[in-house]
Amino acid sequence: MNKKAKQAFGRLGTVIFTTTILATPLMAGGLTPVGYSTNQRAMAGAGVAYGYDAMSAAVNPANAASVGHQLQLGVNLSNTDQGYVAGNPAIFALPGSFQSDGNLTALPNLSYNRPLNNGAVINVSIYNSGRMKTGYNAAPGVYNGGNAGLDLSQTSISLTYARKTGNLSWGISPTIVAQRFSAMGLSAFGPFSSNPAALTNNGNDWSYGIGLKAGVVWDASSVLSLGLSAQTRTKMSALDKYAGFLADGGRLDIPASVTIGAAWDVKPNVKVMLDYQRVFYSGVYALSNHYNFLTPLGTANASGFGWDDVDVVKLGVEWKANDRMTWRAGYAHSQNPLRNSTIDNALGILMPAVSEHHITFGGSYAYNDQSAFDFAVGYSPKATYAAYGPTGGQAIELNTSQLSVSLGWTRKF
Repeated sequence: MNKKAKQAFGRLGTVIFTTTILATPLMAGGLTPVGYSTNQRAMAGAGVAYGYDAMSAAVNPANAASVGHQLQLGVNLSNTDQGYVAGNPAIFALPGSFQSDGNLTALPNLSYNRPLNNGAVINVSIYNSGRMKTGYNAAPGVYNGGNAGLDLSQTSISLTYARKTGNLSWGISPTIVAQRFSAMGLSAFGPFSSNPAALTNNGNDWSYGIGLKAGVVWDASSVLSLGLSAQTRTKMSALDKYAGFLADGGRLDIPASVTIGAAWDVKPNVKVMLDYQRVFYSGVYALSNHYNFLTPLGTANASGFGWDDVDVVKLGVEWKANDRMTWRAGYAHSQNPLRNSTIDNALGILMPAVSEHHITFGGSYAYNDQSAFDFAVGYSPKATYAAYGPTGGQAIELNTSQLSVSLGWTRKF
């Protein structure tokens, strides 16, 4: 790229990094997105064994070795409907039926893949790797502390180095994560906090961390590829403004995960992908700790959101109808991270991540030999999860549904 192109690319990356903090993607298994690029969302995030676009490196760094020289831009528009229904009055949740406000968001992404003269490939990708936002404006507040809610956004910059030797590709991605968090309306929890001044209504706080992704893809035959990708737990700096709310002194780490899968050419123009992913929320105290108000909020063993590890299965299909048109579809099933909880739903009101089924569809139209317009639609039907609040007598049902539309542009060089 020439100097002007590099400057424009850098400015675009800065804009995308900033705006990814402000949006909500279709999520599976708690905070795990259903794909990062438009094409990935069209196939429910499947593709650990198939490098089909520049952003594939975010799923498996080894995929970068097979993509070629490519620039990819995209934006995801989503509308999330989430809330709760509570039974008889209790001390932690306002009874009634309430839905969160601020549902419509826009999420951009960028990825650039560049083969080098020595046979290696480098890739830089900017994407939202986790998002949750709720806001309840019911008086006197769902926790009797005014407008209540939570805003969490995790944006990743992955720098990938990949190579392919024979039928084996491998890649490694040091990943920088920036996290923004805020919470409000939690003053009722003051008597249970280790630091009431760092509990609620303190505005945005930021934390940062560096993690690592690595993966391999093995071309077992001319029609079958197998892939494996793993991500380390990313230790984030503390969110000091909320050290009296989030367990372990305000530390909200990014969980480790592992994904295995296969890509099979059923026909020369039809490919089927099947992935299995395990997300280890149990390694993050703020997310995994169960109800424990005998221990002050903010300490290592204090109450968290009660999430368990989740399994996510993703199925994707790609059909190249002709030289110009490619169609894609997918389905993902994720476990509800609150599935074993009976008393954590009072805090779960802030993060009702109970979606299980995700149906996706989309495609790409190549309007010339180098450029393609990408599109995808995703739908997660309403999912509910009912349990009892910490008083034992207040039933709390969480609910979530989402519709998303993604648009993208792919440029091959």
